[in-house]
Amino acid sequence: MGVSTSSPEKGISVVTVDFPPVNALPVRGWFELADAVRAAGEDPGVRCVVLRAEGRGFNAGVDIKELQRDTGHGALIGANRGCAEAFAAVYECEVPVVAAVHGFCLGGGIGLVGNADAIVASEDAVFGLPELDRGALGAATHLARLVPPHLLRVLYYTSRTATAAELRDHGSVWRVVPGGELRAAALELAREIAAKDGRLIRLAKAAINGIDPVDVRRSYRFEQGFTFEAALAGVASRVRDTFGKEAPR
Repeated sequence: MGVSTSSPEKGISVVTVDFPPVNALPVRGWFELADAVRAAGEDPGVRCVVLRAEGRGFNAGVDIKELQRDTGHGALIGANRGCAEAFAAVYECEVPVVAAVHGFCLGGGIGLVGNADAIVASEDAVFGLPELDRGALGAATHLARLVPPHLLRVLYYTSRTATAAELRDHGSVWRVVPGGELRAAALELAREIAAKDGRLIRLAKAAINGIDPVDVRRSYRFEQGFTFEAALAGVASRVRDTFGKEAPR
C-alpha cells in the first residue's frame, strides 16, 4: 500500500499508486507520489516514466473522509498543496510521463493525466471532475488539456464523465486497449520513447513545456483559491456531508 517504483526495463521507471479501496489519496499520498515521480525523472538512467495504479481504478481524487475528520482547515491545505506538488511533478518530470489509466480517473486523477505527456487507457476507463459534488473546485486546468472548451464546461458543471474512447476521439488518449493489455501497451509506448537519446529526450521535454500556452502550476493554484473560499464560506462542508452515498462514477 502506498507509492512504489520499479524498473522493468532499461530506461523505464514505473511508479505505481496503491491506496485501497479506490485510490483516493490522503495528504501524505500526494506528496509521496510527487517525490517518486521527481526521483524517477532525476535518475540519469531513466528516459521515460510510466504512472499506473493498482486496484479498482486509477485515481478517485483526494481522500474526502480525511477532510471530513478534520475540524479545521489543515487537511484541506495539505490536500491543496499535495495535489499541486503531485501534478507539478508529473508536468515537470525531466523525462516524458506515460499515464496508464484503468477504471475511474476522477478529480485529482485528472490533474495527473492532464499533466502527463501521453495517456494509454483501458476500455473501461472513465475521466471526470466530480468536484462540485464533493464541495471543491479545481483541475479544470488539466481537463482543459484533454477536451475542447465547451465540453470542459459541461463536464465540469454536471460532474459527468467521458470514456477513454471519447477522449481518444479528441486526440488526448493515445491508445485504448482491453484491460489485460494496459500495462503492455503503456510499456510499449514507453519503450519507444526510451529508445531515444537520453539527453535529447530531456531537452525535448523542456522545450515542449516551454511553449505551452498555459502555466499549469499557476493556473491550478488560482483555481485552488476558490476551493478554499468555498471552505471558508461553509458550502464545501455542506456539500461534502452528502458524499459517500454512492460509488465513484
